[in-house]
Amino acid sequence: MNKQRAQEIAASPIMANVTYKRSPIYIQHVDEKNESARIFPLDQPENEQDVSLNDLMEEGQ
Repeated sequence: MNKQRAQEIAASPIMANVTYKRSPIYIQHVDEKNESARIFPLDQPENEQDVSLNDLMEEGQ
């Protein structure tokens, strides 16, 4: 996923269908410098992690 799109999703109040390793996730924050994002699985909000933007996929795109 490109950095700009990840930032748009993170800032939007509308949930986007984004996955990490085929699991639906929520993007909390995008780190432009490291090209990474702070995410958590929708079914495990306590499981926050930092992942590469390259590993995120927007479904339906």
